[in-house]
Amino acid sequence: MPRRSAQPVAALPAGRRRQRGFTMALALAMIVVMGIMLMKAGPLLSAQVQRANESELIFRGEAIAEAIRVYFAKFHKYPTDLDEVMKVRPRILRQKYTDPMTPGGDWELITQVQAGASGNTEGLPIVGVRSRCTKDAIHIYQHKTLVSEWTFTADPNLLGLGGGGLTADDVARGKKLLDPNASTAASPKK
Repeated sequence: MPRRSAQPVAALPAGRRRQRGFTMALALAMIVVMGIMLMKAGPLLSAQVQRANESELIFRGEAIAEAIRVYFAKFHKYPTDLDEVMKVRPRILRQKYTDPMTPGGDWELITQVQAGASGNTEGLPIVGVRSRCTKDAIHIYQHKTLVSEWTFTADPNLLGLGGGGLTADDVARGKKLLDPNASTAASPKK
C-alpha cells in the first residue's frame, strides 16, 4: 500500500487549521496549569520530606543514645568513638547510623568533658550526639524547635544541663545553655 505524504499546513482547509491552533493552545494552557500546580505542591512536598527526616533523626539519635547507655553499663566507661559501640557483641546498635538531616551524615559528638582550646574532641568520652543541621524544626523535641539543639545523650542530666553536655561548638559560640527546669521569674508566696 503506497504511503501518503502529510499535507502542508497551507494546503489544509481553513477550519482544519483553526482546529490545530485550538488544540495547541489547549495543550499549552494545560502545561501552564500543571506547572502552577507543581509550584504549589513543591513546598508541601519539601515539608513532608523534612518531617520524615526529623522523625528518622529522632529514631536514630535515640538509638545511638541507648547504645551508649548500654555500653556504659557494660564497660563502666563511655566510648571514645562510635565505632567502639559497633564492635560490642552481641550488638547494641543495629548499624552506625548517619545524621539524616545533613548531606554528609556526620554527627556533632557530645563529649563528657569539654574539648581543649583547639576544639579537638578526638579521644574524649562520647556521651551523645546532635545534628549539625541548622534548620528550624517542624517537630518540637525536648521543648526545642531548632534541630541542632536536639541532643541525644546517654545521661540527660550530665553536668546539670537537662538534655546534654557541652560541645566544642557550644564553647566557641559562647552559647548559654539554660536549665529548662529553672523558672524565669520568681513568684512571691502569700
